[in-house]
Amino acid sequence: MKKRRAVIEYLLPVFAYIALIALLGIVFTVLVEGLPLFKSYSVFRFITGKEWRPTSEPPLFGALPLIISSIFVTVSSMLIAVPIGIATAIYLSKLSNPFIKDFLKPVVELLASIPSVVYGFFGLVFLAPLLQKIFHLSVGLNGFNASIILAFMALPTIASLAEDAISSVPVDIELASFGLGASKFETIFYAVLPAALPGIFTAVSLGFGRAIGETMAVLMVAGGAIGIPNSIFSPMRPLTVTIAAEMAESPVGSQHYMALFSLAILLLLFVIIFNLLAEYFRNKFSFKRG
Repeated sequence: MKKRRAVIEYLLPVFAYIALIALLGIVFTVLVEGLPLFKSYSVFRFITGKEWRPTSEPPLFGALPLIISSIFVTVSSMLIAVPIGIATAIYLSKLSNPFIKDFLKPVVELLASIPSVVYGFFGLVFLAPLLQKIFHLSVGLNGFNASIILAFMALPTIASLAEDAISSVPVDIELASFGLGASKFETIFYAVLPAALPGIFTAVSLGFGRAIGETMAVLMVAGGAIGIPNSIFSPMRPLTVTIAAEMAESPVGSQHYMALFSLAILLLLFVIIFNLLAEYFRNKFSFKRG
């Protein structure tokens, strides 16, 4: 028994370090392949340029339209997914009966296991014509379509983790609130939710990571137009779509190849910045016990 425990205690940190090394390896590879671009192409031109034409002479690597498209699609999807996800979590945790919860939560979590290409087909075949009809659009493949699909994809993560966070709030908090004369809904919104905020921020940050990093579904429904969008109904081409669409045709070591890895650096920066903000708010709103 002692021998088995010693082996387990030895292996656990090994696995943790393997995960850390894998993460560092990914970051190192992206930096090594992407940063050399800026020896011949300025960072300012890359970030603020409005034209992405890697095959022109000279090539133009203006990432601004791609950055704005990514922000448009991701923020819009979060505006849809976060309220619905948190509302779903509240209902499952505090308002539904055990039978409904036992049925609905696995159904919500099942959405996370659906392949992204299936979501893409749904947006392509069903959602695009519907949006054209409702909003009288010339094309249904646009940023709003992509936002709805990404919201569906991020929803299971947000709802499931937020429900876990709400359910983990000590029952004493609810009882104290009821003892002060608060109603069920007042207790949920003014006692339970503030106590669950750190876990909810974690849920939202993971949902954000899913949304900004998604490729296949967005490739199918966003429209693919390279340009600064003037509305959420414009066809768009986010960072991930550009990397996926052009990586196969870019010669290794070329400026185009390095520019695509530089887009990956931007994606990493977005995720890191958002996670740092989420960590800041998670710590700020951490519930102090005792």
